[in-house]
Amino acid sequence: MTDTSSVVREKRGQAYWITINRPDKRNAINTDVVAGIARGYREAHDDKDVRVIVLTGAGDKAFCAGADLQNSGAAFAMDFSRPNVDYADLLRLSQDATKPAIARVGGVCMAGGMGLLCMTDMAVAADHVVFGLPEVKVGVFPMQVLSLLQSIAPKRLVSEWALTGEPFDAHAAKEAGLLNYVVPAAELDAKVDWLVSRIVDKSPTAIRRGKYAMRAIASMSFDESIAYTEGQIALLAMTEDAKEGLRAFSEKRKPSWTGR
Repeated sequence: MTDTSSVVREKRGQAYWITINRPDKRNAINTDVVAGIARGYREAHDDKDVRVIVLTGAGDKAFCAGADLQNSGAAFAMDFSRPNVDYADLLRLSQDATKPAIARVGGVCMAGGMGLLCMTDMAVAADHVVFGLPEVKVGVFPMQVLSLLQSIAPKRLVSEWALTGEPFDAHAAKEAGLLNYVVPAAELDAKVDWLVSRIVDKSPTAIRRGKYAMRAIASMSFDESIAYTEGQIALLAMTEDAKEGLRAFSEKRKPSWTGR
């Protein structure tokens, strides 16, 4: 376990948990939080035993309430000599990731926290959680969040959320495609563990190459994507995991994955 003042990183079996550890600040994002999550993603990918990442927030009040606005304006300050900002780099890192990530949402998810939610592949939330993009209420806009959100939720809903800044509940979030499951708070951990278990027993090679392909074809036309994927399936079939999976199926046994 690695424990810092802002982020806790911990291996639990084959899952790598990243927990924003600022419950007194509603797990608001600051420089340390961004750096801690990014480091967690890198450590998870460097560890061959890790099959899935779980991103969550400490306590039951908030998953992440967005940028830390304690010092007025500091959350949006940047070095104008740099063309990029750290939060945007974190979202880039998440999209290049080849290990799946699950968001465990146990409390309020707002503003930049919505970006953290959207950067994962799957999400489970407690049924009392409130979501929102309230940036317009303080004179800014969820610019970077939109880069991921607009490909997940319907355009008119995204427009309503961003332009009005009004909150919405977990069931609305699920209907919009932001969540896979909504459960009572007492069942949240069990549901996350169940989803983790449904990933870690599958081929890590297939998942890794599959996520890479999903990312690659996202902006392709059908003709481009079908040409790309027919080559990818041929390459995947040559891996040790694919050969083992087919042998195990024929021999009516569970496969023993090597991740190769």
